[in-house]
Amino acid sequence: MADELVLYTNPQSRGAMAHWMLEEAGCPYRMEVKQFGPDMKSPDYLAVNPMGKVPAIRHGNTVVTETGAILCYLADVFPAAKLAPPPAERSGYYRWLFFVAGCCEPAMSNKSVGWNPDTPELQVRFGYGSYERTMETVAKAIEGRRYIAADHFTAADLYMASFLHWGMMFGIIEKRPAFEAYIAPHIARPASVRVQEQAAKLIAKAS
Repeated sequence: MADELVLYTNPQSRGAMAHWMLEEAGCPYRMEVKQFGPDMKSPDYLAVNPMGKVPAIRHGNTVVTETGAILCYLADVFPAAKLAPPPAERSGYYRWLFFVAGCCEPAMSNKSVGWNPDTPELQVRFGYGSYERTMETVAKAIEGRRYIAADHFTAADLYMASFLHWGMMFGIIEKRPAFEAYIAPHIARPASVRVQEQAAKLIAKAS
């Protein structure tokens, strides 16, 4: 029997990215929905992720946390889905996965609370430099392109499209034609639509 794969998530969190990835991979899994607050800080869940955050996955005896790591892991464990380029062609794939995690996420998070490194002295102390520099880099990378790291959809597209979609939806990231053109075909993929539908049901059930 194959190892059970469990996704710990909340439909209103970054767990939606891992959920989408599982649907793209086409693998069997079950979800454990964790509520914000005490549920995520329970001893049982802290044994899975000491940060007390979602997403996390347990695959047999293997636990993986952090969204980018989960996406990479699933792409490698389920290669038939072709969610990663061949190993010799992964330079852009790794670059953009880590760029979302290391530059885009902190830049957007800091902007959302009203702070941005706005002097050269501050910018050299942060890997993303500034919010503006980060988003210009993204815009140039996706301008006129359907895929960011290969000639087909990969986990890097899932991560980047999710990040841009979430940021624009909540008004943190400004809407740009290049961003909207890039994310449109990705969030319309059948796997993404299924996740959106399941999330809506879970949110309605919890309300």
